[in-house]
This record gives sequence, C-alpha cells and structure tokens, in this order.
Amino acid sequence: MDLLQNRSLVDRTWPPTPYDQWVDDLQSICGNFNPHAMERGDNVIGTASRIDVCGMEFAHVSNNLDYVHRDWDDIRRDSNDHLFLILQLEGACGVEHSGRQNILDVGECILVDSTRPTTFHFRGRFSNHLSLHLPRQLMYSQSKVDFDVARKLAASDPMAMMLRALIAKMMVTPESEAASPYLRQLMFDTTRQAFLSADIRAASLNSLHDSAGRRMQMVDILIDKHLTESDLSAKWLATRLGVSIRTLQQDFQGLGMTCTTVIRDKRLRFAREKIEQLKEQRNPTTIAEVAYSAGFNDISYFNRSFKELFDCAPSELLRSGEPVQKML
Repeated sequence: MDLLQNRSLVDRTWPPTPYDQWVDDLQSICGNFNPHAMERGDNVIGTASRIDVCGMEFAHVSNNLDYVHRDWDDIRRDSNDHLFLILQLEGACGVEHSGRQNILDVGECILVDSTRPTTFHFRGRFSNHLSLHLPRQLMYSQSKVDFDVARKLAASDPMAMMLRALIAKMMVTPESEAASPYLRQLMFDTTRQAFLSADIRAASLNSLHDSAGRRMQMVDILIDKHLTESDLSAKWLATRLGVSIRTLQQDFQGLGMTCTTVIRDKRLRFAREKIEQLKEQRNPTTIAEVAYSAGFNDISYFNRSFKELFDCAPSELLRSGEPVQKML
C-alpha cells in the first residue's frame, strides 16, 4: 500500500482550473491563504480539493503558481487552528515558516502551524501535496512531549515512511469502522513522535527576554500545553518567562490582542473541537462538562463567549449536522 503510487492522488492528467475558483477552493478548505500566479488571470494547472476519510480532513493541493502566502492578518481572520502535516506527492515545494526555510521533495513531510505566517514557493513549477489537518489544541494539550514545527523529515526517514503508511491506511478506512478512532489516535501520536523536539526549549527561557518574537513563540507553546489548567494567566506566563506582566502585555499589544483574549479564544476553539467529537461519537458528556474541561468556570460566560466567536450557541452546534464555518 504505497501512498506515492496512489493513482487518485498522483500521476494523472491535471485539468486547468480558473484562478479565482482555485483560490476559493483553497480558502474554503484551508482558511485564509493568498495565492499568487506567475501572471495574473492565468488558469492554474491543478486543483484544491477536500478529502474526508477515517474521520479526518485532508487537503489535496496541486498547482503551478508562483507562491502562496499567509500573514498575521490572515491568521486573525481564521476561526480554526490546525497543525498541517504536509506530504509532498509530486514536484517540489519551498516552505518558509517559523524562521526556517525548507525544500520539500517527493515523499518528504513537514509540520506547519496555522497560527504562524507561512509562504509556500512553487516558482511556476507543478507541485502536488497532501495536507492532513490536525486540531492544534488537541495535538498540544494531549502531548507529554515537545515536538517541532517547520522541521522537514526526509523521505527515507523511518518516521516519514510510517506517516505515509498510516495515511495510506486511513485512505481506505471508512469512519464507520470500529478501528477508525484508534487509527486517528495513532496518527496523532505518531506525528508527535515523528517531529519530537531535538532541543530542550526550557533551557532557552532565560535568553528570551531580548526578543519579543521569540518570547511570543514560547508563550504560544506554553498556552497550548497548559490550556486547560486553572492557573493559566498573564501573571503565570510572565513568571515562567522571567519578565514583567507589563512587558508581556506590550508584546501582545504589538500583535493587536490581549493575553486574556488569546487564552479565552484558544479555550473556545478547544471546546468546539470537543463538541464536534461529541456529535460524531454520540457521547453522553454534557456541554457544561466540556466547558469545565476546557478551563472555563462560568458556564454563562462560556456560552456567551462561544456565541460571540462562532455565531452559534454550543447547544446549536451539538444539534447541527454540519460544523460551524464562520470565518473571523
């Protein structure tokens, strides 16, 4: 079962797609990304399509564009936070992300964080990749290890080979099968292990005081790893980083947001993921239990904030047949 030989994904005749349609398709699947063609108005050779298998969402993206970019404004307008596990199927793709630059060749993998700016470079050459959308809060909150984004796995790396094999298995496993929840959990765990951090981040805390950008990266990681803990606050974060609360508040102001709002919105997105799981599993867990497990102590505040962010009450989402699609 070789994913790189799957004829539905690779080695096929790719139709030209009108540029505007290709952009709309990509944004409907992956969020706010800004594609740039070599010459404006040209058709794009390839497609952007969504694949739902084994209870997980993939984006299948092929194109011959110049580049695709996502900046801070795009990130703020998206209501979904994901880690994108990207597997290159054909051609090559340059990835500029989190201060690193990589070239992805066939069979290689990389983990990209939707909450950080990213640029994919194609230079007009055909590229074809598969992107698995992993809920970001679940990936961090359920992890006991640190893992890296923006680090490439070579095609010959045993972990890259295992990820390709797991994805190939998922492609032929219906969500209705009893084994699918276990396969999804294996995918989460294997991805964490595949990108296991090679450095000890905690050792670099003392050097963060001279860089707001590096400090905010650590804040992002700390929030995600401790998202559901009651002690999580601006004061707790400042203490962990060895800076004053005022310094931390200024860092957030530089991004046009506050620490309290960031924590609240991350908890709300985490809660929404849990509610989506309840719909799929027909779990007897209540919305109040979800709210408490996400770090909220006031149910009225949770319901009000959820409605404000997603334009849908938690109870309405639980009853609905489709996930909320609101974009911020």
